[in-house]
Amino acid sequence: MITAIKIINDIQSLFFPEICFGCHNILNPNEETICTCCRHNLALSNSYQASPNEVLKIFQGRLKLQHASTLLHFQKKGITQELIHNLKYKGHQDIGVFLGNWMGSLLKETDYYQNIDYVIPVPLHRKKLRKRGYNQVTTFAKAVATKIDAEFRNDLISRVKHASTQTMKSRAKRWQELKTSFKIVKPNAFLNKHVLIIDDIITTGSTIEACVKEVLLQTNCKVSVTSMAITI
Repeated sequence: MITAIKIINDIQSLFFPEICFGCHNILNPNEETICTCCRHNLALSNSYQASPNEVLKIFQGRLKLQHASTLLHFQKKGITQELIHNLKYKGHQDIGVFLGNWMGSLLKETDYYQNIDYVIPVPLHRKKLRKRGYNQVTTFAKAVATKIDAEFRNDLISRVKHASTQTMKSRAKRWQELKTSFKIVKPNAFLNKHVLIIDDIITTGSTIEACVKEVLLQTNCKVSVTSMAITI
C-alpha cells in the first residue's frame, strides 16, 4: 500500500510538480513552499529575540505592549513580497502555514512568548472577507498558535468599519480611517489573559494600533504583537 501511494505521488509530482513561490522553479522532493536558495535569501528580522527592536520602536509611545516582533523584512519585488502576494491574493494559504510554523518555532524558544493564552488574527471586515473568501492571516496565526501551545481565537474581535486599501496612505490618514474600525465581541474572555495579535505586514502600524487600542481600552489583559513581515 505504501509503495502504491509513493508511486502515485511520484507520478503526480512528474506531471504536476510543486513550484517555489519565490523564484517559480520546481521544488526538490525535500523542499516545501519555497526552495532552499530562496529560503536562505529571505531577510529575517530576528526581532523575536530582542527588546527593544525595530517593531517595538514603531509602537513606542503609541501602545503598551509586552513584546512585538516580525518574521521577515518586506522589500518590493523581493521574495517576501512574492510569498505574501500569493497568500493574500491567489489563495495559497499553505504559505501561511509554512511561515506560521517557522515563526511559531522561533517564538517558542524565547521567554517573551512562553505564556500566550490566545493568538488572534487581525480581522477583516465582512465585505472584504466575502470578496476574498478568507483572511490571509488565519493559517499563519493558527500555525503560530499550535507551535507555542496557545489557543487560536478569531471570535473575540470584529471589524465593524470597512476601510479602503491602506497602501500609499500616510500614517495620519490611516489612523483616521482605522481608529473606530474594531469592536471587542467578548470582553470577559480577555480577563487576565496574554494575547498575541497577528497581522500580515506592518507598515506604519496603524492597523495593529487601532486593533490593540480597542483591546486595551475595553479589557484587562496583556498584549503582544507579531507579523509575517515589516516594511523597510
